[in-house]
Amino acid sequence: MNGNILLIALIIIGMLGRSPIITTAACVLLIVKLINLERFLPTIERRGLELGLLFLTMGVLVPFASERIQLKDVTSVFTTWPGIIALTGGALATWMNGKGLDLLKFDPQLIVGLVIGSIFGIIFLRGIPVGPLMAAGITAMILKISQLFFK
Repeated sequence: MNGNILLIALIIIGMLGRSPIITTAACVLLIVKLINLERFLPTIERRGLELGLLFLTMGVLVPFASERIQLKDVTSVFTTWPGIIALTGGALATWMNGKGLDLLKFDPQLIVGLVIGSIFGIIFLRGIPVGPLMAAGITAMILKISQLFFK
């Protein structure tokens, strides 16, 4: 019952914060619980991230499939400063995502703070929830920096 209350609170927070993704996700999970399909929750937890990343990657690759990005656009990534910086940023972001995944494996209860922090970011900073891995990667970086300063 406590989980249902938290999901309802997330639905309300998602609506107040105008975040259809959080609202929809909480609604779907509440429905799964209410129609007694809780046995699928571990599968959703285990495979949900992979499925979400699959659709996110597909969405990003659509310009290639629709031929809105041409070969000359790809070559400019290696020959212009903005392209090289974007390439570096992409590589750095995926590296940080890997560090975030390591952090969540080592300390899984941090997901609570990441989710609540993401909700705050959506509501108060008008951010976009692109995923817990980047949030975990940034958290891992901040933790590493704080360990250097505050051993």
